[in-house]
Amino acid sequence: MPDITVSMRNGLIAFRARLISRWRASTLTLALFFGVLVGLTGAGTSLEHAFADLRYAVRDQDSSGEVHLVEIDARSISAIDHWPWPRRYYAALVDRLQQSGAASIVFDVDFSTPSNARDDALFARALARANNGVILPTFRQPSGTGRGSYIDSLPIAALREHSQAATVSIRPEPGGAVRKAPIGEITAGVPRPSLAAITAGMRGTAGTAFPIDFSINPASIPRHSFVDVMNGRFNNGEFRGKHVLIGATAIELGDRYAVPRFGVVSGVVIQALATLTLLQGVPSEAGWAIPLVLTWTLGWLLLRERKVERFLFAVLLMSVGLFALTIPAASAGYEFTMVPAYVALLTIVAGATAMRVRRWAAEKRTHDEQTGLPNSHALITALGEHESFGVVTARITEYDKALATLGRQGMTQLLMRIRDRISVLESGATIFRVEDRVLAWRVTVSSRDIPLLCERIRAIMLNPVDAGGRRVDASLAIGYAHGVMGSEAETIDNAALAADLALSNGELFHIHAETDSAVAEEELSLLGDLDSALTYGNVSVVYQPKLDLASGRITSAEALVRWTHATRGPLRPDYFIPVLEKSDRIANLTIFVVRRAIADLKAWMVTDPALQVAVNVSALLLQSAEFLSQLKKVIQEGGVDPHRLIFEVTESAAMTAPDRAAEALLALKGWGIGISVDDYGTGQSTLTYLKKLPLDELKIDRSFVEHAHQNRSDAVLVRSTIDMAHELGVKVVAEGVETEECLQFLRMAGCDMAQGYLISAPLPSQQFEQLLAANRMAA
Repeated sequence: MPDITVSMRNGLIAFRARLISRWRASTLTLALFFGVLVGLTGAGTSLEHAFADLRYAVRDQDSSGEVHLVEIDARSISAIDHWPWPRRYYAALVDRLQQSGAASIVFDVDFSTPSNARDDALFARALARANNGVILPTFRQPSGTGRGSYIDSLPIAALREHSQAATVSIRPEPGGAVRKAPIGEITAGVPRPSLAAITAGMRGTAGTAFPIDFSINPASIPRHSFVDVMNGRFNNGEFRGKHVLIGATAIELGDRYAVPRFGVVSGVVIQALATLTLLQGVPSEAGWAIPLVLTWTLGWLLLRERKVERFLFAVLLMSVGLFALTIPAASAGYEFTMVPAYVALLTIVAGATAMRVRRWAAEKRTHDEQTGLPNSHALITALGEHESFGVVTARITEYDKALATLGRQGMTQLLMRIRDRISVLESGATIFRVEDRVLAWRVTVSSRDIPLLCERIRAIMLNPVDAGGRRVDASLAIGYAHGVMGSEAETIDNAALAADLALSNGELFHIHAETDSAVAEEELSLLGDLDSALTYGNVSVVYQPKLDLASGRITSAEALVRWTHATRGPLRPDYFIPVLEKSDRIANLTIFVVRRAIADLKAWMVTDPALQVAVNVSALLLQSAEFLSQLKKVIQEGGVDPHRLIFEVTESAAMTAPDRAAEALLALKGWGIGISVDDYGTGQSTLTYLKKLPLDELKIDRSFVEHAHQNRSDAVLVRSTIDMAHELGVKVVAEGVETEECLQFLRMAGCDMAQGYLISAPLPSQQFEQLLAANRMAA
């Protein structure tokens, strides 16, 4: 069965790898498919028009001057105040242009109906004198029946005899703009060239069209008013060898169309632009295949680029380059369709982006954001490739202290330096960051080899680590767990738990055992039981008296918490308090003790109005603004003088971050609360550090007190501590006093107060009040 599981897993991994490795080919196939689809269906016409318009704008040019316009403009209509004009005026114009040496004379004026016979005859004789050098229009127009039929309009017979006929039909595209002109059309059953084709001396197939070159600026076409030319008001030689187009430009005559770039222009202007286009050569609509193939080819190179910046630059270069190549092509007479190529490019970019997003997501999912190291997800995947494995975890023992000292950036450097040292030791093993303060890696050694490995790790960590511009002493607690395929995540968790247990037990390493999980489960259960224990009275407070050695009176007491579990019975404080601190659940318990101590103080005021009560405060709470705010509210609502409260903080807690501890304790001191350092002698404080703290009381740890009357070195430490404290104006409390000899030694040494079982064991509130009353009577 395991073999089948391994084969299936390996098969899935291989299949996924093949899909990923072929994503480029898949992307290019889709790009070609969508490009061809758009090309065949003609989709994206509006975008194609936008490309063409931009191309026209880039190629902006003036007219070659080969075509001149004679305009039937507003001034001419005003001068010849009769419309339609008598055709004798056209006859006069033809004669003038013929005499001036015009290469061709082209009318875009309707002569399909007779006028008076005399004028028609005059115009016909002028055409005859031009010797077929005049071109007259023929066109098709809807019949108006609504059945899709057309009427062909030709010049009257008398005018056709000595002229050439050309079609002048203009048909806007669905968007409403004129973009193309015909090469030829059939009118009255006869194929005829278009006005532009015949003027340019070209023959064309009826029914074909060409794109008009709107890069030519209509304003640059030489223009003349009809009335001026008819009356001979033009420069000699101005029309020699030129093609002259005559047509209406006056707004009141209509014949106006929308065109790209230039808005609405007259039909004769469009004819002039079409003629100028053909004089440059017949534009060829080169289609979409060549740009698409070019894009597809370059796309293969584009998809091989892994750097995002270079990829984006290449996309921009391709986008601009594809369009730029069409500009000289258009100048050479080749109009390419670009939308299919850009659709293909967009598909390629989308495919590359999707793959990059996938990689980014995978990277984000499998890598730690702060350090870039692979994370627990990546380790699970790596372990899944092996049937049997071991996981070693290294927990940074003073992570919070290092983070507070170095900051986030410095902490990142510290983690990477530790990673480097472990990698050298473990022959380049991949190091994973599975939790903020835990590094992990796979090992092939068995549990019996772990002690030697841990000793080697301890040895390489003896030298300080350079991080954040400092040399930091970093120590590691090591955990190990063995696992098999299918238990990857559980094995990582077990190894991390083993490192936590090593740290809690003060050991260098811990090898995971089945009972460890049960202990962790028990602790979790304990956390869940705390709230109900507080609610139903399973947690209580007892008081251990402090004896004033000078007066022999009990002047203070330390509030101690006791928890009688519903099923486990009495729990030791040194068991459940560290569990609550580690899980950040100590605040509620501390508030409970403070509230109870204040309530009991109020009850004892009759017996001793000056009595003080000390409460232990975890170091974790000193930096919690939320806790301090809640604490202040409890004290204000309690109705007792804050000077009757003392907060005890362990020496090791105060010295972990003395500056921050001093700031927090100063705030408490400002409320009137007394400050005591507990367990003095077990930490690493100096006189300089102690001077920073706003102390009222110093408690010497019982380990130095209980044998001080017998052990010379303990005696020296106790006396020197008492003297130092008194120099600082601080009272001294000796803990763990259990014999009269010890108490006598403390009196002789000048100690202020004593606490221990000789004075009294911790007592419930009512019994403590009775002891307090008895003490007052005895004193």
